[in-house]
Amino acid sequence: EVQLVESGGGLVQAGGSLRLSCAASVFNLDDYDIGWFRQAPGKEREGVSCISSRAGSLDYADSVKGRFTISIDDARNTVYLQMNSLKPEDTARYYCAADPTLGACVVFLKAPTFFASWGQGAQVTVSS
Repeated sequence: EVQLVESGGGLVQAGGSLRLSCAASVFNLDDYDIGWFRQAPGKEREGVSCISSRAGSLDYADSVKGRFTISIDDARNTVYLQMNSLKPEDTARYYCAADPTLGACVVFLKAPTFFASWGQGAQVTVSS
């Protein structure tokens, strides 16, 4: 229903920065909660950040607070995840996801599979 395409992943040294982009094929991003998730090999999927324009909320996992920033560009139908001070433990495949349910961001940490639409992911590798 909602097509999501991630970009901006790559290889970076510890302490470096990357910006991930999530382009969405929707008429109005404000009708959706948009989340960023990540999954490392052998580990469960975890929520990283979530934005809800309708609720006026920004949420982050404790592990990325102060380092990552989520933002939205309504004109471009794009959500960004700015990642600074990257650590090797940030290495994972990063996915963006969208859900029309108001309050999806409220549960994005506890229920990482709740979101209805998912992108194909972008690999982020932090070396050190």
